[in-house]
Amino acid sequence: MLIQNKSKLCNEKTKHALDILESGLQAARPELFLAKFVKQKYLVTPKKINLSKFDRIYIVSVGKAADTMAKFVHTKINSDGGIIVVPNTHKSVFSNKKFKTIRSSHPIPNSTSTTAAKLIMNLLEDTKKDDLVIFLVSGGTSPLVCMPDGITLKQKQQLTQSLLRSGATICEVNALRKHLSLVKGGRILENLNCQAISFVMSDVMGDDLSSIASGLTYCDKTTFQDCLEILKKYRLSSKIPKVILNRLELGSKGKIPETPKKPKIQNIVIASNKDCINKMVKKARTLGYKTKVLHQLSGDVQLASRKILQNFQNKPKTCLIFGGEPTVRVSGSGKGGRNQELVLYVSEKAKPDLVIASVGTDGIDGNTRHAGAIFFSGSKAEANRYLKNNDSNSFFKKYGGLIMTGPTHTNLLDIGLVLKS
Repeated sequence: MLIQNKSKLCNEKTKHALDILESGLQAARPELFLAKFVKQKYLVTPKKINLSKFDRIYIVSVGKAADTMAKFVHTKINSDGGIIVVPNTHKSVFSNKKFKTIRSSHPIPNSTSTTAAKLIMNLLEDTKKDDLVIFLVSGGTSPLVCMPDGITLKQKQQLTQSLLRSGATICEVNALRKHLSLVKGGRILENLNCQAISFVMSDVMGDDLSSIASGLTYCDKTTFQDCLEILKKYRLSSKIPKVILNRLELGSKGKIPETPKKPKIQNIVIASNKDCINKMVKKARTLGYKTKVLHQLSGDVQLASRKILQNFQNKPKTCLIFGGEPTVRVSGSGKGGRNQELVLYVSEKAKPDLVIASVGTDGIDGNTRHAGAIFFSGSKAEANRYLKNNDSNSFFKKYGGLIMTGPTHTNLLDIGLVLKS
């Protein structure tokens, strides 16, 4: 059971909602997907890869699912080891003397993030033509593996902090990251001397490989000019270090080379948010609910909450299931996350007798240790005060509903539902 406090949250009103959420969280486990692609003697890709022809096989696994992905693949094929990079909030589920595990920083990079990048670059440089590198990529990678280009780490940290507070989408944030990096957007592969393949778990809507993990093992579709427009859109041009703006302007004029625009190796998306949603729909239907799905929920949480309510049919035994990644513009000083804010916004506007829930499949929501929240709509006179201060976590601490999973060692965006019994 991934929802650790399920018994505490469970009652006759919330039981079915929690069961449906649990099914979605369970569906995000990496081994369910990797088993289709990684066999003992070969890899299943459009072109079957026979593992016996390689002298050495290395694994480079990065992201919130890095340890679980590496554990499965190494157990299956007995690789020659490699590198695993996980958030420092995770206690790794995999320990093996063949692997170097780095517990790096998320969501703001630090010096450990640059150490991780150097170690991966060194491993790739040491490969020979008859070796194979298997990349295992999952959400959360961007700050975990960082090597600033033309700016300092401190300046990269300042930019990241500003972007995360602005309400920018992950694709917009990653566009900036790629254009100020020596490793993102496929640049890390400049050090590769052998064949490689990348298996990717998507934490980006639309499964855009150039944005997942900032296109670490892929390439980049964005430009320096796109980056300047993003800064203008969120009014950040005057709020970030001037050296960053200067560098982006030089790039837009062609004085700094663009990021790689063609992939060097094969990248395969093995799992996405839809996999979680499909399991939730199946579970809801077995419980007797008429279901409707809202895919790729995005935009500011206020707008996302309106879209949810517009799509929900307020009838008995009805369930609206949604997935995606709304954004939050942080203007207050409270604690919370996009899932908790979304639940509070929806419950504030919803008619009575509805159960609303939303969680991050990675188990971490915003600047809290909770995955999200579940709430039964009713009297919420104080909700607006908490929302104005981005303090949804304090609201749910007072009234109940916080969902605890701890780090789930996976990441396939957010999942949620509105349900009427």
